[in-house]
Amino acid sequence: MAAPHKTLCPYCGVGCGLEVVPQRPSDDPTLPQRWQTRGDRAHPSSQGMVCVKGATVAESIDQDRLLYPMLRESLDAPFERVSWEVALDQITHRIRDVLEDLGPDGVYMYGSGQFQTEDYYVAQKLIKGCLGTNNFDANSRLCMSSAVSGYLQSLGSDGPPCCYEDLDLTDCAFLIGTNTAECHPIVFNRLRKHHKRNPHVKLIVVDPRRTETAQVADLHLAIRPGTDITLLNGIGHLLLRWGALDQGFIHQSTQGFADYTDVLRHYEPSIVAERCGIAEADLETAARTWAKSQSVLSLWSMGLNQSSEGTAKVCSLISLHLLTGQIGKPGAGPFSLTGQPNAMGGREAGGLAHILPGYRLVKNPQHRQEVEQFWGLPEGQISPTRGLTIGEMIPALEHDQVGLLWIAATNPAVSLPDLNRTKAALQRSPFTVYQDAYYPTETAAYAHLLLPAAQWGEKTGTMTNSERTVTLCQAFRPPVGEARADWEVFAEVGRRLGFADQFQFATSADVHREFVQITQGRLCDMTGISHEQLATSPIQWPCPTQETADTAADTAPDKHNKRLYTDHHFAYPDGRARFMPYHEKGLAEPADDRYPFVLTTGRLYGHWHTQTRTGRIAKIQKMHPQPFLEMHPRDAERLQLADQDWVEVRSARGTARLPVLVTKNIRPGTLFVPMHWGSLWAEDAECNALTHPEACPISLQPELKACAVQVVPLSPPDQSQSLAQVEERTALPVAMVPHNPVKSSEPETHSSGVLSSS
Repeated sequence: MAAPHKTLCPYCGVGCGLEVVPQRPSDDPTLPQRWQTRGDRAHPSSQGMVCVKGATVAESIDQDRLLYPMLRESLDAPFERVSWEVALDQITHRIRDVLEDLGPDGVYMYGSGQFQTEDYYVAQKLIKGCLGTNNFDANSRLCMSSAVSGYLQSLGSDGPPCCYEDLDLTDCAFLIGTNTAECHPIVFNRLRKHHKRNPHVKLIVVDPRRTETAQVADLHLAIRPGTDITLLNGIGHLLLRWGALDQGFIHQSTQGFADYTDVLRHYEPSIVAERCGIAEADLETAARTWAKSQSVLSLWSMGLNQSSEGTAKVCSLISLHLLTGQIGKPGAGPFSLTGQPNAMGGREAGGLAHILPGYRLVKNPQHRQEVEQFWGLPEGQISPTRGLTIGEMIPALEHDQVGLLWIAATNPAVSLPDLNRTKAALQRSPFTVYQDAYYPTETAAYAHLLLPAAQWGEKTGTMTNSERTVTLCQAFRPPVGEARADWEVFAEVGRRLGFADQFQFATSADVHREFVQITQGRLCDMTGISHEQLATSPIQWPCPTQETADTAADTAPDKHNKRLYTDHHFAYPDGRARFMPYHEKGLAEPADDRYPFVLTTGRLYGHWHTQTRTGRIAKIQKMHPQPFLEMHPRDAERLQLADQDWVEVRSARGTARLPVLVTKNIRPGTLFVPMHWGSLWAEDAECNALTHPEACPISLQPELKACAVQVVPLSPPDQSQSLAQVEERTALPVAMVPHNPVKSSEPETHSSGVLSSS
């Protein structure tokens, strides 16, 4: 029997190792090959565990695939199949025209944490280098950009300082703004095992909802949405009052302590408890637990990041670690859980509008010069101006400042806030290229040119997970139809535009070999990593060509379990971390008399983002058959609503129609809607028709976690959403039906231990 193919789960940032084994449904060789996934016990990050998404991912690989380039003259016209030659000519001619009419900033590319690092890197070289515009942003802007800004402000550089081994070593896990049990289940499973085995270990969860994560916590702080900074400053106030500080660390390794303590003095426990809507005793319990613990590990995700104060929230959390010296040691530190599978790799490769490869900044002249020289480009070729974020791209479209929009591996017609405005802006694009593995998607309706992309399992490249572990994702089958790897498309366009010297890549290994050289001497130094080495085992960075005491693993000889800042020397030039004091400003759109509820959004265990992949897997559709609105019984009684009654949710921007789930697992006055349903999967259920575009002024990440809404009872709909309706809505044009389509089936049982959805 052939050895299994080693790869990585293409969903969240946990980065679980998978093994893929071939299976045939029968002995008939004319039937298509099928594949089964199981956890890779040798992978250091996941140790053989896999959740339902990873266990079923192979079932979607032949569902509704985009097989050929498709072109149309206008959004009202039908798509027609064209050759790659025609498609590439269209792109290059359009880019040349835009460069002449609008200049480089008339081109805009929106990428994805679904990219492999090689895809990200070649895209940066094309857009920021050769074309001379920083108009490349990725859906990580919606996900992790506040974490990036928080690390930069507090520690001097992006890069989570912790590793997953800290889940097994901590005395206190402080989870804020993360439903880890459902959104990062393998991380939570590991933490939960440690928590259950060790009675002294405490788990504190901060969340307006009593999620699957909060239900097993020793302390659940169900704060009002938007009061995170008040809570964190309130904990800091008590630590300061009790003298529970690390004075030596503060003196030797930080700056800004006096300004920070001036802010903390305003957060008396009684004031904090009232603002947050929690008991004063619970606030003190949280602070006592932090003070008494030898090692405190904080974990956060979208609940902090997706906020108009996202960076301030992240910095306020990191400041608690600086106050108590809880960083750079086993079991401790501020640990951002990435949402996308390769959001970390994208950050390393420069995949946001304000950064360049190797953790460099667009606005830094030395950084620009280093990259220009490395890429063989003339001085001044890289623009000193930050590119447009995806949020800023919308008004740019409205004002006819974008001549070519290139979207790849993401679905903004569902995922962006203020969705009605977003869709209207997308309709204004003169020419939109949409590059994806699946068709239809909601965004395809706004495209002029569709490009078929090779997806998970069909191309080889690297991804970096939340703990900085780089894994080689090996192809185990050829691309379907005429699909191509994203980096290959970007490189070919670059060559056709006259930059042949910059794109002499024959394989993804060639791309990776060049990319790691640009990380030399940076915090994310990966010069000691190659495809050949990764074929043996994943490797955690930093990993320079020559290991030093600072880059070697803390506890293991296998290039894993590396922590940053173990010497308490941080990435600022003076080596000192910064206390970044912030007062809370509150939600950008608080509830009022007209819109009396605060709506928050999030993921469910089985689904992934906008269902482009998981929506095509029968088992997951059965787990989560329809969207819903969570509401506290007190609010339901006031509106005379019962469980499963239908309502219309209204904001200042749009509406959604949903059945009500009455539950005590949410605060009164707060509502919750899952984010996964776009127009292909349910009617009038898009949560982002409700959300607003206000963003953090530093990270420019939108506040997807909170908007003000009203709720109006409805009569039951004439016909509820069914799987049959979904199948009808997502039916493919005849020209695009895949050869030998495979129907989804129940997954096999996996000995590696699939987590169930509780």
